[in-house]
Amino acid sequence: MIRRDFILRQLEQFAAMLARITGLAKNEQWQEASAATGGELQRLVGVDARALLSLSETALLARLIESEPAFAVESKIFMLATLLKTQGDLLASQGRADESREFYLKGLHLLFETFGQVDASERPDFVPTIEAFLTALRDAPLPVTTNAMLMHHYERIGEFARAEDALFEILDAEPAKPELLEFGREFYQRLLRLDDTVLALGNLPRTEAQAGLAELDGRKSSFF
Repeated sequence: MIRRDFILRQLEQFAAMLARITGLAKNEQWQEASAATGGELQRLVGVDARALLSLSETALLARLIESEPAFAVESKIFMLATLLKTQGDLLASQGRADESREFYLKGLHLLFETFGQVDASERPDFVPTIEAFLTALRDAPLPVTTNAMLMHHYERIGEFARAEDALFEILDAEPAKPELLEFGREFYQRLLRLDDTVLALGNLPRTEAQAGLAELDGRKSSFF
């Protein structure tokens, strides 16, 4: 009960801080809003917003684990992802698209790491969804690494057709790499071991999965 109350207080305080930032942004008080967001990022991970971008997702998670009791880490991860999306939104509203994209990608990658361990339905209401990040990033192709994480995420939650879309984004971006074809073939082989009903629920019936595997086999033969 003590742990639950502690986390609830943290979440309530964080929600109030977000509401303040939203109000500042609504009034186009960009400097104040960015300062509030940056200050909270510094408090969470111990570095400023720009330095944070140079850290890997693993390094960010390690910083949270080191500085917080174990039971509070999950909520802090969600807070950090939310702040990264918020900072991206603030920059995008000022026409700073390239900078905003860096924060969106970092926040999205952090969510991918988190949802590998925690069900997405368990996130607090204030946490942006994967789809919210993707919408913010829609103006340019995703990096191959991001698409690979997206593919894994969709496969894990049973959205196989969307995982396939992410796979072909990867293959189209890096068509000359045979190892990526093998990566794709392994994806289809995993799917083809599943029941027909499961595949249909994922919007990728067996016949389509078989066709996808055949296409990759055809591409692979062109390398030899």
